[in-house]
Amino acid sequence: MNSKSAQTTRLRITEIFYSLQGESRTVGVPTVFVRLTGCPLRCGYCDTAYAFSGGEWMSLDAIREQVAGFGAQYVTVTGGEPLAQKACGQLLSMLCDDGYQVSLETSGAIDISGVDTRVVRVVDIKTPGSGEVDKNLLSNIDYLTASDQVKFVICDENDYNWCLEILRQYQLADKCEVLFSPSHGQLDATALAEWILRDRLPVRMQIQLHKLLWGNRAGV
Repeated sequence: MNSKSAQTTRLRITEIFYSLQGESRTVGVPTVFVRLTGCPLRCGYCDTAYAFSGGEWMSLDAIREQVAGFGAQYVTVTGGEPLAQKACGQLLSMLCDDGYQVSLETSGAIDISGVDTRVVRVVDIKTPGSGEVDKNLLSNIDYLTASDQVKFVICDENDYNWCLEILRQYQLADKCEVLFSPSHGQLDATALAEWILRDRLPVRMQIQLHKLLWGNRAGV
């Protein structure tokens, strides 16, 4: 993308902030988060409903300038659902060009095939307990590589058993890293840990570090 286009192409941004990565393979790593506004899903456990609307229009160059000001190596583009804005893919590629290690957090309801292959795609496959299981675009699994990650937010034992079926049906652990997370405030983390050990699953369990440190609030 040329400089003029980067100055005029815009995205609606809810917030840009610096924090520790709370989830995924780089948990605990200082990271700049670019949270885009808007999401076509309404998961029952959503903790970022404040990103459904509002926000501020920013040019791609302005976003990059703000990101650069934090001096971090890692950048995560998240939402909402970032891929709901068409220019998200352009931003991801530009951040890669700028030398950052870039990840994308996406609901998996929108096609990921066009996302720059340098980007680590963290795809959240929605469980029945989310209330949005029908929104899963399971064809996205075909595009996953070893550098990507699939995340399941699990609300109860029925969700867990559903995840087992998806894990086995699509042989997900052979494609990429698989993350199991207890839905915060819904499923006891110890119970999930015990199920994973009992069934000898090839997955990584994770809990949300940022919520343990700062609680359920924006900008962390």
